[in-house]
Amino acid sequence: MLMKLARLSLWNRRGTVLMTWLSLTISIALLMGINHLRIEAKASFTSTVSGTDLIVGARSGQLNLLLYSVFRIGNATANISWPSYQRIIKHPQIAWSIPISLGDSHRGYRVMGTNSDYFTYYRYANNQPLVLRQGQPFASVFDTVLGAEVAQKLGYKLGQQIELSHGVGAVSFSQHKNKPFTVVGILARTGTPVDQTVHVSLEAIEAIHLDWQQGAPKPTQVTSEQALAHDLTPKAITAFMLGLTSRMATFTVQRQINEFKTEPLTAILPGVALAELWQMLGMVEGLLLLISLLVLLAALVGMITTLLASMKERQREMAILRAAGAHPWYLFVLIQLEVLLVTLASMLSACVLLFMSLVLLQDKLAADFGLFISLNILNQATLYWAVGILALSSVLATIPGMLAYRNTLADGLTVRL
Repeated sequence: MLMKLARLSLWNRRGTVLMTWLSLTISIALLMGINHLRIEAKASFTSTVSGTDLIVGARSGQLNLLLYSVFRIGNATANISWPSYQRIIKHPQIAWSIPISLGDSHRGYRVMGTNSDYFTYYRYANNQPLVLRQGQPFASVFDTVLGAEVAQKLGYKLGQQIELSHGVGAVSFSQHKNKPFTVVGILARTGTPVDQTVHVSLEAIEAIHLDWQQGAPKPTQVTSEQALAHDLTPKAITAFMLGLTSRMATFTVQRQINEFKTEPLTAILPGVALAELWQMLGMVEGLLLLISLLVLLAALVGMITTLLASMKERQREMAILRAAGAHPWYLFVLIQLEVLLVTLASMLSACVLLFMSLVLLQDKLAADFGLFISLNILNQATLYWAVGILALSSVLATIPGMLAYRNTLADGLTVRL
């Protein structure tokens, strides 16, 4: 009976109830959406590089090593000699390695020297491999494979020739003009720093620096044809990634690399370093959540304000219920039930709105931002938020509920002119 009365009362005021429902739906969808994106973004962020057990670079902090080797931000404190790299990868517990050589750029995009193992073993976002959208991996010294964003923003196609710049600045006056590269492949979009990288071979990095010494060009220049006649074995690399035969050996191999006698090296666990980096971004994450909470609170306060405004109009209705024998607590529970129904309806519609939004935006978020968002919005965190929203709305509903409780029969039936 009470449920039917609450439902009919809401229907009788359907205009204002509809506006309150819409406001709450948008607010709850915003809160749940940000919370869901926060959880999924963290998972996606921490899987920027996936399947890699260790990243090795010159002795430095793990965040610095992570930033320049994975995100192409900053520079290494020193390089790793090629003999040291060759010695380390012969370790019986190492299954594969990906060498990385940085230091050059192309129109603001970082150039990364590597080998064919990069296209075979590099993984991102839940162990997804790199896929070539067009062309093939580099086969000769002066071939290059572009990340999706580089190709899109600069309008490059297969077969075009590009020139690399010395250094990593957005504008460089030191060009490797006498050694152009041919675009032979374009990677599919990953939403990771891979999209913003120009990939060349390690031999290419060596070739373009044959006529350079201590960061400046030599008076005598070496052409592309002349460079091919030289020994292009790398002298040093910036960092390298390792995949181990067994995860159980991770800490053993890490300790052995950190204690490497020939030169000071640092081996880091990418997952741990990514989690540490995410914690540094926690303030922004918390700020977004706080804004959503304030929007939700404003919507709930708006609902209660609407109820308070309607109490004057409903004074006679309440008095009639009291005259019919309704206990004051009955009126209090009636108001609470109305608020509960509106909140529950708003939560259900917010879930539908959020789900439909994710269906429409899932591919775009993955392609443009590297956020691989799950469509499953129902989890333990969602349950906690639902309980919290219901509890908060119930607390706020005590204000109009108490007013209804305190209305006397005489006040309700007295006609005021």
